Amino acid sequence: MSTKEKVRERVSVKEAISLDNEIVVYNDDVNTFDHVIETLIRVCDHTPEQAEQCSLIVHYNGKCTVKTGPYEKLKPQCTQLLEAGLNAEII
Repeated sequence: MSTKEKVRERVSVKEAISLDNEIVVYNDDVNTFDHVIETLIRVCDHTPEQAEQCSLIVHYNGKCTVKTGPYEKLKPQCTQLLEAGLNAEII
């Protein structure tokens, strides 16, 4: 293995270790736009504009990453989203 390949390998491993987890919210036929927006503002500290954009992305694309960060920080937020009736998971 050349030195150049070793350097690339180290960078790839370092990048993989530092990646954050994501909360993904999925579309459903139950929740209103207003409920999703209000919940994202309350739980994820979104601005009204961010929450509205995420709700539209969820509606048209079927899902949207609404928060990234370490798993320990995302877990309680994801739990609150689920308790509010949203379909969400940490990936």
